[in-house]
Amino acid sequence: MPTTVIHRSLKFFAAIVATACLGVVIGFLLLSGLKHYSQAPVDSDSGNANASIFTIAPGDSFRSITRRLTDLGIIHSPLKFRLLARLQKQDKRIKAGEYRLSSNLSPGEILSKFTNGEVILHRLTVPEGYNLEQIAQSAATAGFAKADDFLAAANDPKLIESLKIDAPSLEGYLFPDTYHFPRAVEPAKIIGTMVGELKSTFTAAWEAAARQSGFTLHQVLTLASIIEKETGDPGERALISSVFHNRLKKRMRLETDPTVIYGIPNFDGNLTRKHLHTPGPYNTYLNTGLPPGPIASPGAEAIKAALFPEKTDYLFFVSKKDGTHHFSTHLAAHNRAVKKYQLTR
Repeated sequence: MPTTVIHRSLKFFAAIVATACLGVVIGFLLLSGLKHYSQAPVDSDSGNANASIFTIAPGDSFRSITRRLTDLGIIHSPLKFRLLARLQKQDKRIKAGEYRLSSNLSPGEILSKFTNGEVILHRLTVPEGYNLEQIAQSAATAGFAKADDFLAAANDPKLIESLKIDAPSLEGYLFPDTYHFPRAVEPAKIIGTMVGELKSTFTAAWEAAARQSGFTLHQVLTLASIIEKETGDPGERALISSVFHNRLKKRMRLETDPTVIYGIPNFDGNLTRKHLHTPGPYNTYLNTGLPPGPIASPGAEAIKAALFPEKTDYLFFVSKKDGTHHFSTHLAAHNRAVKKYQLTR
């Protein structure tokens, strides 16, 4: 091979090696710089940090997210932020939601929040005895969903079937408790969580007690919801349960006001004699047995009372207007109690 060709080949090879070395050096410097960048917040002093609630909507591009972070003063050098995310393959793993950010968080910490979905959780509290409409309104007030959308989901046959509930609606199946959800949560997710909480609360011992009583889950929740609505003093739940159990065994009508009220559209708060004589599936003054379904969401203690009533001979109770009740075993004693506690000024 001629000397000139060899020299040219050596020069070309040397150029390639030099370029490769330069690329390695540049890559090393870039990676070193990004590593330092990933650990360096805009403000190391938390007292001077910019704090912000940052929302990522579904479909937001990573470039627009980076631009907004820069505008808020949460990060600097948006190019480095994008390079860091791409090198770590995090730019495609960003989760939508609300985030609590500040400029004393490093870019690495911010990306970690985004990819782990460390979103802000908001509280939803559902008290014992709330019905579906009240729960839907609570969800709307908490900012999760419109009440109508929540009700539509709670009555959606496909969702009910997916949750393995044998009922026409989820009235009584949304367990009362305090929950925490991200702002953008769908009604179906809230409902599924509440039904799941009911199932986890309903222990194997409770299932055995229901079978022994000959009750289905639907019937247990129906009775428990009535107990929940009738009870002013928590200590009376098992006594009130005993009255209903005794009446059911004797095939007596339950004659309980809350069921009648539940069946009245747009109830104005004034229960009249006419209401008690108006036929309807929830009028337990006219119908024997349990109503078609729950009238509210019972809590754990009401469910327990429905399954484990006190052993009594009581068939009647009347409010003493102080949150407690007077219990009687026969009608004459009940009528005397009504006169004493309800008709006497």
